[in-house]
Amino acid sequence: MRYDLLAARIIVTAVLVIAAFFGLRWTWLQYEVEPWTRDGRLRADIVQVTPDVSGLVTQVMVHDNEVVKKGQVLLVLDQPRFQYALDQADAALAVQKAALTEAEREDRRNHSLSQLVAAEVLEQGSAKVDQLRAALNQATANRNLAKLNLERTTVYAPVDGIVTNMELQPGDYATAGRQAMALVYTASIRVEGYFEETKLPAIRVGDPARVWLMGADEPIRGHVESISGGIEDRELGASGTMLANVNPTFSWVRLPQRIPVRIALDTVPENMRLVPGRTATVEVDSSAPPVVRRRFPW
Repeated sequence: MRYDLLAARIIVTAVLVIAAFFGLRWTWLQYEVEPWTRDGRLRADIVQVTPDVSGLVTQVMVHDNEVVKKGQVLLVLDQPRFQYALDQADAALAVQKAALTEAEREDRRNHSLSQLVAAEVLEQGSAKVDQLRAALNQATANRNLAKLNLERTTVYAPVDGIVTNMELQPGDYATAGRQAMALVYTASIRVEGYFEETKLPAIRVGDPARVWLMGADEPIRGHVESISGGIEDRELGASGTMLANVNPTFSWVRLPQRIPVRIALDTVPENMRLVPGRTATVEVDSSAPPVVRRRFPW
C-alpha cells in the first residue's frame, strides 16, 4: 500500500513537471517567438480639405460624420465677389481685343502706303501691335485666372470618405491654404501593428493575419501588406556643431524596438465600425503560405 502511494506521488509529480515544462514552453513561444501584438491601431489617411481661394462661407453642404462621395459639393464660398472679378476681366479683355484690332488695321494701312509713310512710323506701328498682343495675352491670362478662382469657390470632395470633426458654419471666413475640414479616406483604412523586432523574422509580406478590435467579438481577416522601411533613432540627435549627439547612457536591459507592420483588411464582419484610432490585437499566421488578396471593397 505504501509503495502504491509512493508510485502515485511520483507519477503525479512527473505529470506536473511535464505540464509545467510544456506550459513554460508555450508561454515562451507565445510571448517571445509567435508574431502577435496587442499594440495595434486602426488607421486611415486623412485628407485635409483646404479651399484654394479666400472668402466668406455662404453654404455648408455636409454635416459632421457624413459619408460623402468623390466629387460631392462640400462647401461654397462667396461667389458674387469672384463673379464681379470675372466680369471685370472680361471687360478688360474686350478692350484689349478692340485696341489690337485697331492697331493691326492701322499697321496694315501704313504698310500699304509705305512709300508715303516714314520708316520710323512703320516701326512704331509694328511695335505697338506687338505690345498690344502681349497685353491681350496678359488680359486673357487674367480672365482665365478669374474664371478659375470662381470655379474654386465650390469645394468638392477629392475622395470617398467621411467628414469628421467639422465645425465650419455659414458666415465663417475661409482662408486659402488653411484646412477647413477633415475627410477620412475610407479606402485607405488599414491596421498598423507594432511588432517587436525579435518577431520580424517570422513575418513575411502576404502572410494571413487576424485582427481583433477592442470590444469586438469577431476577428477581421487580412494579410501583411508591408513592413516599415525604417523608424526614428531616439538615441541619435543633431547638435549645434552638426556632429552626432549620442546618449551616453546604456541600459543593461535592452527593450526590443517596435516596427510598424501594415495589415491590409480583406474580410470585415458586418456591422463592425471601422473608426481610425481604435486599438487592436494583431496575430500573423506565419505557418500558412503567403497570399496576396485584393483590398476590402469599401
